[in-house]
Amino acid sequence: MNKRVIGTKRELEAADFIRKQGYVLLERNFRCRIGEIDLIARDGAYLCFIEVKFRASSSKGYPAEAITPTKIHRITRTAQFYMLMHQLPQDTPCRFDAVVILGEEFSLIKNAFGGI
Repeated sequence: MNKRVIGTKRELEAADFIRKQGYVLLERNFRCRIGEIDLIARDGAYLCFIEVKFRASSSKGYPAEAITPTKIHRITRTAQFYMLMHQLPQDTPCRFDAVVILGEEFSLIKNAFGGI
């Protein structure tokens, strides 16, 4: 199985995982010229921009370690564009979460990094 197929499969599993955590999924794979956001969902009053990271094992590092400052900057800018495109008020409560998958173990990190 190639990386794209595995990534798509894991993102679908992550979407199911967050639904079970009480999130309402709004969008998968939001793309624009600035970047991409894997999942966008509501968690109560919060609009959540969610990065999904997968590692089959920890031999190449843990999934959360792959969320670099460059990636954070790109996700933050993409989230700002999403809000502008959907005419959401600037004071909309937002959060950047991550679903990290190590092997078959899923973890949710709320407020994984700062942003907007």
